[in-house]
Amino acid sequence: QVQLVESGGGLVQPGGSLRLSCVASGSIFGFSILGWYRQAPGKQREPVAVITVGVVTNYADSVKGRFTISKDNAKNTVYLQMNSLKPEDTAIYYCRLRRAGYDYWGQGTQVTVSS
Repeated sequence: QVQLVESGGGLVQPGGSLRLSCVASGSIFGFSILGWYRQAPGKQREPVAVITVGVVTNYADSVKGRFTISKDNAKNTVYLQMNSLKPEDTAIYYCRLRRAGYDYWGQGTQVTVSS
């Protein structure tokens, strides 16, 4: 059983930056999927930045060039650096880890981009 805890969300003005963190209760080593997803009001949850099979990183077209995913295996933590934020980035952001056929999700952290 792995618990994921996100932090770093908040209210930011358009053009601003935030860095989200997701700390796992255990090792993140050996994952098949590790990444960030988001869900805006009235919309389905969508992938934002996802690392698959430990190597391949995919970004949603809407965040390419603005968001960067990274991980620190020693700290069991995955990050999402978000720059040049736009109002349409407003959503709850979730961390996901899939390993050995099991899916783990965090509770989410709210990101609101508004002036």
